[in-house]
Amino acid sequence: MTRTRLLALTAAALAVPAVLSGCAASSGSSGDKNSISIVGFSVLKTANEPVISAFQKTSAGKGVSFTTSYGASGDQARAVAGGLHADEVHLSLTPDVQSLVDAGIVSKSWDQNSTHGILTDSEVVFLVRKGNPLGISSWDDLVKPGVKVITPNPASSGSAKWNILAAWAHAADAPGGNDAKAKDFVTRLLHNTVALPGSGSDALASFLAGNGDVLLAYENDSIEARAAGDDVDYVVPDDTLLIENPAAVTTDASPAAQDFLDFQHSVAGQTLYAKAGFRPVISGVKTDVPGANDPSNPFPPVAHQYTIGKDFGGWDKANSEFFDDKTGIITKIISGLNIGS
Repeated sequence: MTRTRLLALTAAALAVPAVLSGCAASSGSSGDKNSISIVGFSVLKTANEPVISAFQKTSAGKGVSFTTSYGASGDQARAVAGGLHADEVHLSLTPDVQSLVDAGIVSKSWDQNSTHGILTDSEVVFLVRKGNPLGISSWDDLVKPGVKVITPNPASSGSAKWNILAAWAHAADAPGGNDAKAKDFVTRLLHNTVALPGSGSDALASFLAGNGDVLLAYENDSIEARAAGDDVDYVVPDDTLLIENPAAVTTDASPAAQDFLDFQHSVAGQTLYAKAGFRPVISGVKTDVPGANDPSNPFPPVAHQYTIGKDFGGWDKANSEFFDDKTGIITKIISGLNIGS
């Protein structure tokens, strides 16, 4: 990885808010019907830029300016609840949007559309060093002695929750698997974890700087890293968890915000997200994806696909059981370990 690439990643991870055009985001309504403030989770920065540019070339987007803020999903939701202005929130987890519904910032009907509020999909994958020198191919390889794992911190990062629940589902679903064995497996995985950065972008920057042997990552982040020329490969395990990222406009959003969200859901918008490595949430999207293992067939089906709804009973149940600040299974495991940040 070049020094320029590392500096860019680090800056992207730390810049909140980062301004694409127009004025910086601020608390309360902007009052500008031709300005859209996007508050998103950290890995969206590069993916959103061509989508925004394409929208501005449409009749609905003509003359519309944007401000953007990117960071760890949970932190971003809390910032909006605390007063950071947003016309659109595009976050890692449905509970992060739900927290804004509870705060009266997003409508209760936000997910009543054809994709149930989901704007981008991805998969939990393994980002490894070029050539995969340790031969990482399955979840079981990650708990072998000496394998150094990096994953974000679930206290702040939505991607971390996807990663850890993917590992749990693998162990619980294995022959003879159950919750006790899944807890033991995830504990061993976290024992091999050498860092818990604050966000997915922080974690990627740490890995690309030379830390760790394998990064638990979004598939789209991994594709983007390869497309950028970083010395990495990625492995999509035979069994993994579908990542579903929600988006919604806020109740005081500018009129242009809904037009932009509609564009993001269109074939044109989803094609641009696909080029950035996200799996389309609608049919009819066909495009080569630079950086994918097979650019002409970038998103092959996962042999055994886990989902939050089917395998964990939905996010309300999963968040309470695994990530509650005091009683969560994963919270307790992490609190008993000495993992670097």
